[in-house]
Amino acid sequence: QVQLVESGGGLMQAGGSLRLSCAASGRTFSTYAMGWFRRAPGKEREFVAGINWIASMTSYADSAKGRFTISRDNTKNTLYLQMNSLKSEDTAVYYCAADIGAVAMGWDPPNLHKYTYWGQGTQVTVSS
Repeated sequence: QVQLVESGGGLMQAGGSLRLSCAASGRTFSTYAMGWFRRAPGKEREFVAGINWIASMTSYADSAKGRFTISRDNTKNTLYLQMNSLKSEDTAVYYCAADIGAVAMGWDPPNLHKYTYWGQGTQVTVSS
């Protein structure tokens, strides 16, 4: 199985920045499409950002576009989410996820059902 471990969450004032990291196990990280999702209290898990296996394409939710940047370092088996201009609405548990079938079956970033492996989540709290 693929193990995913998020880090970098914390408490931040509105307008501030955080960078989340997701460390992945395995030798085939470079073949996984990766995504960031979040779940706010009492709400469904929602798509934040996605990136294909070689980082040639990215996708963002409207709420993230212009503020968040997803990236990956395949030499380090690590996924990142740079979050700038944070808002209180960004408060949520953030999860990274791996879609190991995207390279063969097609890339559909916001479809959470395509992601086979999930991290444990990291809490992001934004206060004003």
